Amino acid sequence: MDGALTVYHTGFAIVQTPDLQFGRSNTDFGQGFYLSDDLAFAGRWAKARKDLSVYLNTYRLALSGLKIKRFRRDAAWYDYIYANRAGRPDELTAYDAVIGPIACDTIYDTWGILTSGLIDKKVALQAYRLVPSYRQIVLKSAKAVSALQWVEARTISPEEIRQNRAILLQEEQAYQAKLLRLLDRVGALSD
Repeated sequence: MDGALTVYHTGFAIVQTPDLQFGRSNTDFGQGFYLSDDLAFAGRWAKARKDLSVYLNTYRLALSGLKIKRFRRDAAWYDYIYANRAGRPDELTAYDAVIGPIACDTIYDTWGILTSGLIDKKVALQAYRLVPSYRQIVLKSAKAVSALQWVEARTISPEEIRQNRAILLQEEQAYQAKLLRLLDRVGALSD
């Protein structure tokens, strides 16, 4: 994954130069500017708000020269996300970017189940593997922002947002059914 990637960011503004301090720090990969190299998923991130336009920003990200931490869906990935969401200090601030799977549980609203203590980390990781593997790229340094070239922005229509939300709903329902089967199989739902 050296060279350059086309990446996308959806939101309520055209963002030519990201502000790394904007947004919450208790997200998957901590404070930073979140992107995806999956155009379809970037569109699914869009949420409608009354009287606000929604934009899909497109960029080219030059990866060479950046210090990048790459994750797979494994215990290290889970621990990093868990720590960030719990508000602990980010352990990867020395990196320019973090790349890895999105923990779709916030989209599918299951974080509480997976971190409740009712199931162990091994089962939680099995549950994460039940959802599509969408990749996120988080810029964490000024050097990474300088490697990002804004290409264009286009408005995402309310109809596109509705269609994308319908796709996410279908994925969520399929995931919840698989999650229930997994929890039943490992005995997490037994009395």
